[in-house]
Amino acid sequence: MRSLLMIIDGLGDDAFAAWQGRTPFEKAVHINMDELVKKGSLQNLSICENDLVPESCSCILRLLGVAKKDMPRNRAYLELLANGRDVSEYEMVLRCNLVAVDAAGYLAGFNGAGLTAAQMEEAALICNDIFTDIEFVHLSEYRNLLIMDKAAKVLDCKIKPPHESVGEHLEELLAEVKLQSLALKNFLQEAELRLERFAHDGLHYALYPWGASARQSLPNFYRLHHLQGAAICKAEIVHGIGRALGMKVVVPKGATGDVDTDLFAKARATVQMLEQYDFVLAHFNGTDEAAHRYDALEKVAFIERIDREFLGTVLQAVQEPLQIVICGDHVTSSVTGKHDEGTVPVIAACTDGSRKQATELASYRDIIKFLMKACD
Repeated sequence: MRSLLMIIDGLGDDAFAAWQGRTPFEKAVHINMDELVKKGSLQNLSICENDLVPESCSCILRLLGVAKKDMPRNRAYLELLANGRDVSEYEMVLRCNLVAVDAAGYLAGFNGAGLTAAQMEEAALICNDIFTDIEFVHLSEYRNLLIMDKAAKVLDCKIKPPHESVGEHLEELLAEVKLQSLALKNFLQEAELRLERFAHDGLHYALYPWGASARQSLPNFYRLHHLQGAAICKAEIVHGIGRALGMKVVVPKGATGDVDTDLFAKARATVQMLEQYDFVLAHFNGTDEAAHRYDALEKVAFIERIDREFLGTVLQAVQEPLQIVICGDHVTSSVTGKHDEGTVPVIAACTDGSRKQATELASYRDIIKFLMKACD
């Protein structure tokens, strides 16, 4: 029996009094998920438990059976791998957001707030050749990477994630990293000058480096589980995880990593991979993005679309029995816009109703056992 893991990023959330104490998942209409629950189970579990920071890289690796000791400290290196790049042992990679800053110097938005996608693309182009010793790599929209020499001693800097820092002063947030690296300080100052053309309505724009990481290998997925695996995704981190684990990675045309992604295209790709691979991971990032935008209703609508357009299509197309787990990786609060280590909904079922007892999951370890059971 083949396995499908659907990770709905940031699926956990707060309960809203206006919705009679329901979360976005509980408010959403998800007929296909409900049918799976009848054949299996629905629980609320913490993937982070007490030993992981609530963020996608470590939580997704945990769901794929990677031990904590083998997890990278930060995710930038994996995002670089997703773009077909690598670095030497003497280099490091940092994530680098295009951020909005108010007139008083406080962080007003972590994701290029106030700029169109075309403007963010233009902003990336004008930052592309600032210095030769720091390479700027544009990923998508506000997401970028920086590649620089490890000798800059930035790896150990404690830089707060920008999505958890809105309302705080930019200079204070980046003080330590600028102190450790004069080259990076000069790079950021030059970038801010170049980005002045985008200033409007009391906002100006800057680059925010964070999450430094070095080159690191991950265990091979087949060697871990004796299953051939594939990943259907757009988010760079999931793409990078798949490549690092030696999985087949498919990015369907029309996939965006947000709520406007083409879920039918993702479903078609998933069906194709289930015909060829023992295990398929399908990742959905729009729920996380909606919560970061404080938009609980947008999160609800996207969950409903995943159920209708993706899951409905897959269940109709795949005739053989499937082992399915649908879960979040961590909580993303639509109230605070931040990640949290609380519990997330976890649906586990076999589409033919078998292995009912095995769907009673007590921890993330049981998710791994359920999904990675050798194919019959």
